[in-house]
Amino acid sequence: MKKYILLAVLLMNAALFAQKGARIEFKDKDNTIDYGTVNKDDDSGLRTFEFTNTGDEPLIITNVQSTCGCTVPSKPTEPIAPGKTGKIDVKYNMHTGPIRKTITVESNAVNVEEGRVAIKIKGEVIEKPVVNLLEKKKTSPMMQ
Repeated sequence: MKKYILLAVLLMNAALFAQKGARIEFKDKDNTIDYGTVNKDDDSGLRTFEFTNTGDEPLIITNVQSTCGCTVPSKPTEPIAPGKTGKIDVKYNMHTGPIRKTITVESNAVNVEEGRVAIKIKGEVIEKPVVNLLEKKKTSPMMQ
């Protein structure tokens, strides 16, 4: 019985990899770009997701949609030929606080369910601390 289950799994995997068509593979681990901790005034909020069409037909990105208006993605306008790379730019508006946003990419790729794949951005936006040079510096009791 175990042999038949193993055989069925192998056949299903072979059928999946044998599919003809466009295939999308993103460069970033887990399809996520980590902004890290960035200063609001020092960062434009623009990041780029790079991907490759690993299939045997042109990859067509039909739609790229964010979960909110604070993240604006832009999609390629031309099909991506087999073996070529493309990019999706994402501009976050740099509101102070944590970043956790998902962007849905819709395409004709056969290696993702219904041609849809989620890409994500994460990180934290902080404001630079304001230093008041006129404020008297506090001294520790040990320095007196």
